[in-house]
Amino acid sequence: MPSNFDAAILIGRFQPFHNGHAALLRETLARAGRVIVVIGSSFRSRNAKNPFTHEERAAMIAASLDEADARRVSFVPVRDYYDDRRWAAAVEEGVRTSLEKPDAAAQHVALAGFHKDASTYYLSLFPHWSFVALERQGEIDATAIRRIYFDTGNADAARASLQSLVPPAVARYLDAWAALPAFAAMREEYGAIEAYKKRWGIGPFVTLDAVATAAEHVLLVRRKHPPGKGLWAIPGGFLEGRERLLQGAIRELKEETGLDVSDAALAGALRAVAVFDHPDRSQRGRIITHAHWFDLPSGDLPTVQGADDAAEARWFPVARLPEMEADFFEDHFAILDRLGILPLR
Repeated sequence: MPSNFDAAILIGRFQPFHNGHAALLRETLARAGRVIVVIGSSFRSRNAKNPFTHEERAAMIAASLDEADARRVSFVPVRDYYDDRRWAAAVEEGVRTSLEKPDAAAQHVALAGFHKDASTYYLSLFPHWSFVALERQGEIDATAIRRIYFDTGNADAARASLQSLVPPAVARYLDAWAALPAFAAMREEYGAIEAYKKRWGIGPFVTLDAVATAAEHVLLVRRKHPPGKGLWAIPGGFLEGRERLLQGAIRELKEETGLDVSDAALAGALRAVAVFDHPDRSQRGRIITHAHWFDLPSGDLPTVQGADDAAEARWFPVARLPEMEADFFEDHFAILDRLGILPLR
């Protein structure tokens, strides 16, 4: 086994950390003096697919290790950029910072993992790191664990099933977490997602999002229903049968916010249109959205009021948005970033 690495890297979402992950971590610890665990899908709002914060996932992993191994493991949280190059660059920067060796040679870092399916294509994004191929450690799947955790009506049966699938420390963590308000919210969201898929299928669907800016403010709506109940979102919705994309974006903007600006004025304020088609951008299925950016003339902010699927509509100063990242629905924070309205940290 190679042992001359500065570190070995293990990448995952760990939602939650299960026995298969634990076996991979043990294998990785056997190959280097220290291990950097990169925790994906960090800094975002909770949802039924990503219910645990990066701090909670790091706590689960650390709790499953003995004291000696825990000292050898550090954690690097990385957000979803929906852009492979930016994501890979963020991973590399996090690893360099964790190593405290900005000029560390590439050959001193190993990337450990196994090619599960198309979802693990990211392992090929780091050709300058030595890849250590690991065997799959059992047939455990985090999706199935979340199904047991959120979907069962029998708490005792769920607890018994989980005890055979996750390390004991993680089972205790999940048991305690189930008493928190976030668990009830995620169970409600999980049920809503499953009902949605049964009714509508998984797509592909075409949607419109309407980004309205004015005087260094962005117009957002608070979602009334799950998924994402209570989160802030860009106004938007599904394209109707006879609509053009621009028509649909303007319609959704007005329906959800009551924005009193003429269609002609909005069309004249259109600054950019961008397509967001990452397969994992929505829990509901394959949803391809077309974000339309309307940059309104400076002046008094138009009056708005939440309606339709929006519980509330509000203008937010752009400068305030970075602190709200964990309050955004799906990839809407990343949409504002991609359009150049809100540079990510």
